[in-house]
Amino acid sequence: MRSKFEILVISITVIVTLILFLVIGSMFLVTTPQGFLESLFSSEFAYSIWLTIYTSLISATLVVICCIPMAYSLSRLDFPGKWFFRIILDIPMALPEIVVGIALLMFLGNYGIGGMLDSIGIKFVFNTLGIIIAEFFIALPYAIKMLHSTFNYIDTRYEFVSRSLGYSDFETFYKITLPLSKQGLFATIIITLARCIGTFAAVLFVGGGILHKTDTLSITMYLHLSTGNMDMAITAGIVLVIISVITIAIMEKYAPETYNQ
Repeated sequence: MRSKFEILVISITVIVTLILFLVIGSMFLVTTPQGFLESLFSSEFAYSIWLTIYTSLISATLVVICCIPMAYSLSRLDFPGKWFFRIILDIPMALPEIVVGIALLMFLGNYGIGGMLDSIGIKFVFNTLGIIIAEFFIALPYAIKMLHSTFNYIDTRYEFVSRSLGYSDFETFYKITLPLSKQGLFATIIITLARCIGTFAAVLFVGGGILHKTDTLSITMYLHLSTGNMDMAITAGIVLVIISVITIAIMEKYAPETYNQ
C-alpha cells in the first residue's frame, strides 16, 4: 500500500501532465480536417517544410561537428580559462532566445561586421544563411551540454588502458570513446535537429521572418497567426508537435539510458 506522500507526488505528476496534454491537444481541435489538409498540402506550406528541413539539417550537422571536440575538451582536458569557456557556452541556455537573436542581428548587421561583409558581397542576415546561423548558435550549447554529460559518464580507465597499449590520443578517441558514447551522441543528434527545427525568436530576427523567403515552420505559425489565418498557423503548430513526439519516441526507443540520465 502506498504512503500518503507517494500518493501526493503521483497525484501532482498525473494532474499536471494531464493539463499539459490537454493544452497541447487543444490545438488539434481548433482547425477543421479540411482546413488542416488544405494548409498542409499548399505550396506555401510545402516551402516552409522544405526550408525548415534544409536549414535544420545543415545547422544540426555543423553543431554536431563542432560539439564533439568541444564537449570532449571540456570533459577530458584541462586548459587555461576552461571555467570561462564553460560559462560563456552555457549563457545562451539561460538567456531568452530573443536576446540571442538580437545579439546575432546586431553583430551580423550594420552595428557589427555586417557593413564590412556587405562591401565584399556577403550578407548573413534576412536570408537562408541567417536562419542557419541562428539555429546553430541556439542549438550548440544544448548539444555540448548533452555530449559533455555523456563523456563524463564514460569510465576513463578504458581510455587509459588504450593509451597504455600504444594507441594515440586520436585512436583512443575514435576507437574507444566515440563507440562508448554512441547512445549519447545519437541522442545529441536527435535533440539538436529538433532544437534547430523549433527555433523561433532567433530565426525571426536574423532571418527576418520574410514570407516565402525565410519562413520556417515556427515563423509560418507566427506570421499567419498575426494575420488571422488560423488554419495555416495551427497546421504549422501541429506539425511541430508531431515532430516533437517523434523525437521523444526515437529517444525512448534507441537511447533510453541517455534520455533518462
